[in-house]
Amino acid sequence: MIRRRHALATESTRRLEAFTDGVFAIAATLLVLDLTSHSLGEVDSDGELWSALGGMGGLFVNFLLSFGLLCLLWMIHVQQFEHIARVDSVVLWLNSARLLFIVLVPFATGLMTEYADYLAGRLAMPLVFFFAILASWLQYRWVLRNRDVMMPDLSDDDAKVYGRGSLSALIIAAVVVVLAAFIGSWAFLLFLLDGTFTRALLGRRRRAEAAGS
Repeated sequence: MIRRRHALATESTRRLEAFTDGVFAIAATLLVLDLTSHSLGEVDSDGELWSALGGMGGLFVNFLLSFGLLCLLWMIHVQQFEHIARVDSVVLWLNSARLLFIVLVPFATGLMTEYADYLAGRLAMPLVFFFAILASWLQYRWVLRNRDVMMPDLSDDDAKVYGRGSLSALIIAAVVVVLAAFIGSWAFLLFLLDGTFTRALLGRRRRAEAAGS
């Protein structure tokens, strides 16, 4: 069979979306291995069991953080690809770069839990998420640059909203890397400000556009 190629060498997003969803699902599932592989030691009473579970507090916190951030990145991916109709080789490689760091999340989460007393341990998870978000931001910037082909139905206003949302997450991720060196996984609480920061960036852009006009 002769395969017809798009005039601008783009491809449908179906296989990319399916592959990406699968990688996110596997990475999220593997996070639980840190919990299941942890030994509770000798337990002879309910009190000892509760005490042993309480000793796993750091494991549970980092598990919830990583799972929540993976869900956030996946939701951003879903929102973006609601509008992306076609992709090219650059998008495929940037998406693969993002997934490279996504599959490292369970490993980095384990390092942060087990070696939180060391700088490398505290920075493992923040750095992995930063580079995953960076790859996602670069991918979206490339798609916006070729919007007439890849996102023909996206309005200018929606493009600005999604673009500022990606930039907000990237800036927060960079700050988290810096703060994590001092306060560890508590730095990830900054992502709770993502929505507020995104609105602030949008407001600043609108004021700049109003001043320019």
